[in-house]
Amino acid sequence: MKRKFLLAGLLSVFLLKVRAQSSDSTYQKNTISKTDIEVVYSHYIQNGHNSAVTGGIGTEKMTVYSPSVRIAHTFKEFNTIRFVGGADVISSASVDNIDFVMSSASRRDTRSYGTLNYQRQLKKKDIRLGIGSGFSIESDYMSIPVFLSADYVNPSKTRTFSIDLQAYFDDLRWGRLDPDYYHAVKLIYPVELRYKKWFDNYRRDSYNVKLGFTQSINPRLVLGIFPEFAYQKGLLSTSFHRVYFNNDSLKVENLPGDRFKFPASVRLNYFMGSRTILKLNYGFYWDSFDILGNSIELEAAVKLSPQWTIAPFFRYYKQSGSEYFKPYKQHDISEKYYTSDYDLSSFQTYKPGINLRFLPSQYLTKRISFDELNLRYTYFHRSNGLNAHIITLALKFGREKRSFRDME
Repeated sequence: MKRKFLLAGLLSVFLLKVRAQSSDSTYQKNTISKTDIEVVYSHYIQNGHNSAVTGGIGTEKMTVYSPSVRIAHTFKEFNTIRFVGGADVISSASVDNIDFVMSSASRRDTRSYGTLNYQRQLKKKDIRLGIGSGFSIESDYMSIPVFLSADYVNPSKTRTFSIDLQAYFDDLRWGRLDPDYYHAVKLIYPVELRYKKWFDNYRRDSYNVKLGFTQSINPRLVLGIFPEFAYQKGLLSTSFHRVYFNNDSLKVENLPGDRFKFPASVRLNYFMGSRTILKLNYGFYWDSFDILGNSIELEAAVKLSPQWTIAPFFRYYKQSGSEYFKPYKQHDISEKYYTSDYDLSSFQTYKPGINLRFLPSQYLTKRISFDELNLRYTYFHRSNGLNAHIITLALKFGREKRSFRDME
């Protein structure tokens, strides 16, 4: 009898346990929505002596303060809304020379911008479609972008395809932020060249097509290929750039009214083990201004601990200059197109830096988590003497709203 009662008791305990497990399994934790918030601050300090505002000579000293915020909100599993907004506060001595107002060592200008994108993943398919738009405004221009995108991931997650279509519609007139106008008025020319209207067109339109393909070659190696095509038309000259000629005459920069660009890059990510990832990127660039560029970038991400990762990187770029470029007082007055902007010259650049990443993975409240901290320093040197220091701090937070769904 004791054995019968013992067996019955054990069976009862077993059945109660199974029932409890069954009861728990009828409820599944479900994420209703998730929001990622990234707060970014970047500080850019530049110095050089080839300002295009003063014809290829003069100071390029500039400081840019760039706060921004990026928000990605995912709801109903397949829908994501992304917002990026911020401002670039520019303090530049060369900007002060546009109108020869020498009352201060430098002048401040501000660019404000914002974009809003919506992405939807098709149910039971690994395809995401996206659409977006936004604005960018500064004292001497306003830009309206339009974005379309599509991404596909194969069922085994080893291959991806992507396409991004972008269009930018720019109005390059000054006056929107001036308290006397608050609307677009006119192109801004250097003060001593305002005796005539140099350009009839004040618009610039840009169209970009970006393709992407990634393939997992093996568990350690991933290959990515990213060709692009871009076309610009309209006013491609900068109306406040001066050009000095070899006969001591002076004009406003003049460039062709359209431009084709063909950038492409190839990337390899190699997983050396549990602690190190090597990233290699080769970039190619050519455009109809006859600029030819090649770049190589190497980054090594080393995981020091589950929370800390350090990633030193180095980028080298070499460019052959445009036929439209010549330095200060080297242009002939008979030339049709001319610029002394060193961005269109032949040069080499070196960009070493280091990125420090911290993953605290801790909750500040029941719903809000502190997910990531990134601190990045970059030094930039260009062979014509331009130097820059860039420090960027990014903090990422997350918020999840969950519910328990009855599976019965």
